[in-house]
Amino acid sequence: MSPAEALRKSVPADMTDAEWKQRVDLAACYRLIAFYGWDDLVDTHISARVPGPEHHFLINPYGLMFDEITASSLVKVDQDCDKLLPSPFPVNPAGFTIHSSIHAARDDAQCVLHTHSRAGVAVSAQKCGVLPISQQSTFVLASLGYHDYEGVALRDDERPRLQQDLGSNQYLLLRNHGLLTVGRTIPDAFVAMYIFENTCRIQIDAQGGGELVQIDPRILQGLGEVMKTATAGQGARLAWPALLRKLDKLDPSYKT
Repeated sequence: MSPAEALRKSVPADMTDAEWKQRVDLAACYRLIAFYGWDDLVDTHISARVPGPEHHFLINPYGLMFDEITASSLVKVDQDCDKLLPSPFPVNPAGFTIHSSIHAARDDAQCVLHTHSRAGVAVSAQKCGVLPISQQSTFVLASLGYHDYEGVALRDDERPRLQQDLGSNQYLLLRNHGLLTVGRTIPDAFVAMYIFENTCRIQIDAQGGGELVQIDPRILQGLGEVMKTATAGQGARLAWPALLRKLDKLDPSYKT
């Protein structure tokens, strides 16, 4: 019996296969964030809703580096970030403020991914915001909101403004703070962040050169359909299996 199989048998008997798969995908997402260098020590979070009618969520154990997180170490919490299952790890209710706000307003946001990457924070500090200067930026600009900085997100009164600024968009630029994406699935949120992060890195690099050439605004129209065509209708599902194979080669312990 493999370590992963042994650990799977040790999880609570009432845990569904759907929850375990969600845990494996979320642990993989944390590992990928670390692999690509978008993590910030033990800070920032990726949350995912547990499949089912309840408003239960999975979040990282506070204090672990992203490359340490495993499926079994993820902490199951309710909307108020209270633990629903025993865990030796602490959670960070303050860090869940942004995530719980979005989960509460968007049933389709099954995963909320937030980063403090260097390029992301740099663009978030620019008055111009995201510029239409790359193919990557066109996908972001087609579904982008902005939220002004209000200090460390601890106050409940910020929640409605976060919800309003995200609206129905997939991308949110948190001014002077970082990047946020939402997805119907964990792969959707991750691939969106990959595009968002590269958009910001390209912008910072391009600004170090000559005059920028901006993309015709008419090209931004109908980008959702363009993305579907480019990925044969599969969206993030096209890249996710390959990303998991990459992780399996590097360190398959995320599955445990």
